Amino acid sequence: MQDVAFAALVHGVYVVTTRVGEKVNGMTAAWVSQVSLHPLLVTVSIAPPRYTHDLVKESGIFAVNVLTSEQVDLGKRFGYKSGRKVDKLAGLEWITAATGAPILRQAYAYLDMKLVSTHAAGDHTLFVGEVVEAKILRPEARPLVFQKTDFF
Repeated sequence: MQDVAFAALVHGVYVVTTRVGEKVNGMTAAWVSQVSLHPLLVTVSIAPPRYTHDLVKESGIFAVNVLTSEQVDLGKRFGYKSGRKVDKLAGLEWITAATGAPILRQAYAYLDMKLVSTHAAGDHTLFVGEVVEAKILRPEARPLVFQKTDFF
């Protein structure tokens, strides 16, 4: 069944970033979805063992950085190592927006969010955030669509 879901459902590829004080981290995510227009709400699904999970819970902020179709390697950078052991943002240009969560300058776009609710969902937690700032940084680019073969 999981293979059918991977093949049939279309997802983008994102880097979810957050910060708690001086601690910054990000992780690759494909399970991101808009859930409301008024207010503008987006949900991100994160497994509890992920370092980003605890940081988002503690900080109450996160950003969704939309990767471009040319950034599979950037997605892998944020997906294969733990932020507990590696500074995944080291050497990358990033800025902050309204919440202070890291924004990747090379991303296609970003959504900067404040956490409004969490919901247990199987082996993941759904983090629902209200978008407080959003911008397309590279309008000439195309967003990256998740292909299982790129990441497994």
